[in-house]
Amino acid sequence: MTTIKIAGVPEHFNLPWHLAIENGDFEKQNIDLQWTDVPEGTGKMCQMLRDGETDVAVILTEGIVKDIIAGNPSKIVQVYVESPLIWGIHVAANSDYTDLADLENTTVAISRLGSGSQLMAYVNAGNQGWKTENLQFKIVNTIDGAVEALTNGTADYFMWERFMTKPLVDKGTFRRVGDCPTPWPCFVIAVRNEILEKQPKIISEIIKIINNATQKFKAIPGIEKTLASKYDQKIEDIEEWLSLTRWSQNTFSEIMLNKVQNQLFQLKIIEKKGTFDDIVKTV
Repeated sequence: MTTIKIAGVPEHFNLPWHLAIENGDFEKQNIDLQWTDVPEGTGKMCQMLRDGETDVAVILTEGIVKDIIAGNPSKIVQVYVESPLIWGIHVAANSDYTDLADLENTTVAISRLGSGSQLMAYVNAGNQGWKTENLQFKIVNTIDGAVEALTNGTADYFMWERFMTKPLVDKGTFRRVGDCPTPWPCFVIAVRNEILEKQPKIISEIIKIINNATQKFKAIPGIEKTLASKYDQKIEDIEEWLSLTRWSQNTFSEIMLNKVQNQLFQLKIIEKKGTFDDIVKTV
């Protein structure tokens, strides 16, 4: 049995992994796939890849591209979710801010430096025509930290996946003032170079198993109820989310990498661009 450590956010996108693990799909191929939930998100997972705390990460595209360019010894092996991530832009329910324009030059809560919540704040600022150098950040680690920061006024707004934060909007904790979809596929699968070199067949098998799982995922009877129950969502919200979400079984193309890097470079999130071979490896 080969042990492989994998990390991802505790969100609905990753239920196919959990079902495949529970079904013994990896075990049947002599793979002990050990999943770790990482509520802190992409910045934390980048650090885990660097430190060898995880072998594989299901991670936001923009975050891992940025970190590989900055020296993370990992590669993207495949797109996992090809549809955009819809980032909700949230303020405290009792905030004086009523629309997106009000948030210019205010403080944004982020999970950590280099996280998707930070990078998408730059993308949103670019979309709004704001000066990105004026962005101010408050590190809050998790959604719970963001609730505390927005409620006590140490931060003014928080960007996170719209459907996962919807229960907080429904409860009257947050108010959503806008959305910011990623201009690229939202999640990719990244693997440490050391594992790619030592265990290429195992990684290839893992990819084959999860691709089979994601292809069949939407057809699972009652999957809406399972998702709603597990992730504290309303059935109608899950149905909308499922209609918008497209899992992928495709490799990460050079065209898509160029699109991501060009935008990150334009927003001054990266200072240089990497080559396709630096960032992507097909298994």
